Amino acid sequence: MINFRLIRHLWLFLAVAEEKHFGRAAKRLGMSQPPLTEQIQVLEQALKVKLFERSRRGAQLTPVGAAILPAVRKFAEQLERLELAVREATTGHTGVLTIGAITSAMMDVLPPLIENLKADYPQLTVSVKEIDSVDAIPALEAGDVDLAFARLEGDLGATIQSLPLMQDRLAVALPRSHAMAGMPRIRLASLAEEDFVIFSRQVSPVYFDSLVASCRACGFSPRIVHEVRTVASQIAFVGCGQGIALVPSALKKLAPENVVIRPLKENVSVVTTAMAWSTARNNPLVDAVVAALRGGKIDAKPRKRPT
Repeated sequence: MINFRLIRHLWLFLAVAEEKHFGRAAKRLGMSQPPLTEQIQVLEQALKVKLFERSRRGAQLTPVGAAILPAVRKFAEQLERLELAVREATTGHTGVLTIGAITSAMMDVLPPLIENLKADYPQLTVSVKEIDSVDAIPALEAGDVDLAFARLEGDLGATIQSLPLMQDRLAVALPRSHAMAGMPRIRLASLAEEDFVIFSRQVSPVYFDSLVASCRACGFSPRIVHEVRTVASQIAFVGCGQGIALVPSALKKLAPENVVIRPLKENVSVVTTAMAWSTARNNPLVDAVVAALRGGKIDAKPRKRPT
């Protein structure tokens, strides 16, 4: 039997934990503060633990409260997915596809892909959530997403398959004042003494390792002075004179006036976006999307609009 009272209490706990203040949490929940405080006390009594340390400055999680917060947050996300699935089913929609995607994929691959999907599956609801590449496999394995679009290559595990969607040649982002900024092409080996702004390994291990391996193949290990979370941040750091960066050549169109992007003389390609899915779960909708992508029935190119 579903304990709806416990679900409500956990929802209230999450609001207080995120707001770190009973008053702000009550306002967010559309209720007054005394009932909220009372309900949290009921939850603490039921669990036989103290969840918050209260003070005039607000409410701080106790070690026990902090320990259960990630599980409660995940439970809340699953409840939201369930609510969406029920709502869509009752309004006649055929299914919900949850997609996790890195920011760059949300900007280039996903819009035309979703456009094509919606044209072929009019009753489909697509729910998109932003992830880092490093989160893609755990999210698929946990069932938090049905498809992941991220920088992924190689062996991803026994139950994870992937399909490369976009590749690009590496280029060099340089401050416009840099001595090599005027060169039409740049040898990778000539960057051996430079300071590098590089994509963080914590965010995308495969992408990071491929960049470092490319440098080592040319006889040097990059001197990394900054690790950032997005390629846009790489460009911004280069513009601030914090070093140079290896980036996909497509970023040339996004470079500001104080940054130039020059191609490498070597032809070094990297996967900028791959689609991954889990084979551990039977999902006919995922199977249909994968088959359509492989067969060319849907793709990442915008569908021509009728005139």
